[in-house]
Amino acid sequence: MPKFFGTPDGVKVGQFFVDRRELHELSVHRPPQSGISGTGREGSDSICLSGGYVDDEDHGDYILYTGQGGNDRNSGKQISDQNLQSPGNAGLITSGVKGLPVRVVRGANHKSPYSPPVGYQYAGLFTVTSYWVEKGMDGFDVVRFRLDRIAEQAALVASANPDPDPAFATATVIRRIRDTALSRRVKAIYEDACQVCGTTVSGIGGRTYSEGAHVMPLGRPHLGPDTLDNILCLCPNHHVQLDIGGMVILENFDVAVSATSQAFGSLTFKKQHTLAPEFASFHRALWLAL
Repeated sequence: MPKFFGTPDGVKVGQFFVDRRELHELSVHRPPQSGISGTGREGSDSICLSGGYVDDEDHGDYILYTGQGGNDRNSGKQISDQNLQSPGNAGLITSGVKGLPVRVVRGANHKSPYSPPVGYQYAGLFTVTSYWVEKGMDGFDVVRFRLDRIAEQAALVASANPDPDPAFATATVIRRIRDTALSRRVKAIYEDACQVCGTTVSGIGGRTYSEGAHVMPLGRPHLGPDTLDNILCLCPNHHVQLDIGGMVILENFDVAVSATSQAFGSLTFKKQHTLAPEFASFHRALWLAL
């Protein structure tokens, strides 16, 4: 079954679950035992904090999470090194590179102020913001991941307030990268190559990065559709340029600097994908009217 990135229909932040079977049946966290759901190819769609690793740190709105491997289930101690190639670790790296949201579930055995007294609780969507390898408390290499809770979600009721991170407290998000199933499809069609400049951003382990750009913006007030013919595969620079009105798409699908209407390139297309002219026209009118 393909991975689903996001909150499943009918599931709410803060919802309680009796056991792993119920988490599996509602597609919140599907593995019956593993703490990480995912692979390096697809990315990781969920993790479960269940007290298995002594190096885990839970601060509520951000988590320093210990990766997969080398843990003795009976003693709870690390008995060998972890590596970046383990499926779960590789999956979280891919989710970080591609900006895929990760569902976080906390179990009662996690022993955190943010954990439920019994069973499991869905904590919402987080993003992988960094990862590294270090010596763990038991003397072996562990892969550590920082996950930050995505804003604009329902607050969790817990026995403690989230512990703010001073280094992140003053950060301001000025734009949101929306990643939908159709956005991932467009990026797959172009193999992460920008439709404007052809650039592919490369990362560790052969991973590549691009962004799915909605030409007629989603959400209010524009209410653009999340459809294949409203999405382009762009590099981060050209995505920002499109979003802030520095670039418009002309009727012949050339791209032009908004201030001068001077074309500097052309959109490339593959046969599985096209851009509906009405969405390009909407975007052009939105910015050229200013």
